[in-house]
Amino acid sequence: MKEPMLTTLLPRARPRAATPFYGWHIVVWSAVLVAATAPGQTAAVSVFIDPMIAELGISRSAVSTAYLVGTLAGATAMPFVGRALDRFGARRVMVVIAMVFAVALAALSTVDSIIGLTSGFVIIRMAGQGALNLAATTVVALWFHRRRGTAIGIVSAIGASAICLAPVLLERLIAHWGWRTTWLAEGIAIAVIVIPIAWFAIRDRPADLGQRPDGASHDDAAAAAAADWGVTRKVALRTPFFWVLTTMVASIWMLVTGINFHQISLLTARGLSTAEAAGNFIPQTVASLVATFAAGNLTDRLPAKHLIVASMATLIGALALGTVVSSGAIAIVFGALIGAAGGAVRGFEAATFARHFGTRHIGAIRGVVTSISVGASAFGPLLFATLYGATGSYSPALLGAILLPVLVIGAALITRPPAHSAASVATPAP
Repeated sequence: MKEPMLTTLLPRARPRAATPFYGWHIVVWSAVLVAATAPGQTAAVSVFIDPMIAELGISRSAVSTAYLVGTLAGATAMPFVGRALDRFGARRVMVVIAMVFAVALAALSTVDSIIGLTSGFVIIRMAGQGALNLAATTVVALWFHRRRGTAIGIVSAIGASAICLAPVLLERLIAHWGWRTTWLAEGIAIAVIVIPIAWFAIRDRPADLGQRPDGASHDDAAAAAAADWGVTRKVALRTPFFWVLTTMVASIWMLVTGINFHQISLLTARGLSTAEAAGNFIPQTVASLVATFAAGNLTDRLPAKHLIVASMATLIGALALGTVVSSGAIAIVFGALIGAAGGAVRGFEAATFARHFGTRHIGAIRGVVTSISVGASAFGPLLFATLYGATGSYSPALLGAILLPVLVIGAALITRPPAHSAASVATPAP
């Protein structure tokens, strides 16, 4: 029987094409945002230290103290930033962070005293090293579940590579423009790059576009549970494993920051030229890239304690080698170990906290972690500067610091992960 004429004239309904998963766009833009934290990271700040000491007429210990105060003060804001991420979303928070960051970098070009320098350090450490990095990696954690480690590994690898390479570029800019103009240029770059990306490209959660983490279908119960699961910050703080992870992150940032902050001084004291010392950030970049991607990928496959032990062992190797480093291959290995230690923690930190504590309150939880790790990083430069001033060598600080990663390895091996994991609740009970 033929269809009625009216039916044949009407267009037939076609299946509506599924909206492409936006999560990988989030990965790309978040990688750019992590790279944009470079002006607030120690590796980039380190190349400004000697020129500022020479022009401002202040001691290395005074600058290290200013950096300590600035970093600690900036760290206190991280729990509030984390809660703001949960409440207002990463998009709005990122725009505010970028505005503050850009103004602070521009203001550093005008400092003429230790007070102004300290104030600038407060804001760039809070906005750059802490808040922008926290927001960029947290939003990726919200868009992924099964491939969360891989996604964050990609973001962190690209971002860490840019951070490690920043000193090479900045050293040349400072040589041609001076340190004041270079600070100003960084501020302009942040305003031009970060604000448009945050506002136009970032979306807070998959649900904002009618999607699920990993691009899963709406019939996927596990994806739905993963997207809406998470313990409170209060519960997380009561979990011993939370403190093992947090201590691991804080240890790496404190010691790597201490080395990076004084890296030019440390390596020139061992016979390298200033250009060679700055160039040592290149092997750090390569190793950081490889370690970050590998750690992120392995986070989806291995227990967290294996990655903790590996990253701490790498850090021990860097600290020990730093006491005998010299020009040539040994300097390359030294840089590679530093980069690998820092890269590994970037690759699995955010994914591991989301894996074991969920994503519903991940901003508040990681806000505490970031506050502690940023605060710990403040003590690294002062520790190294104080012992160097007392002994004339960086070796005592390097050797003494080995105890901390050894203790973290021991704690990781005896502490069990929490029972409340994303995997255990993603599948509904029968």
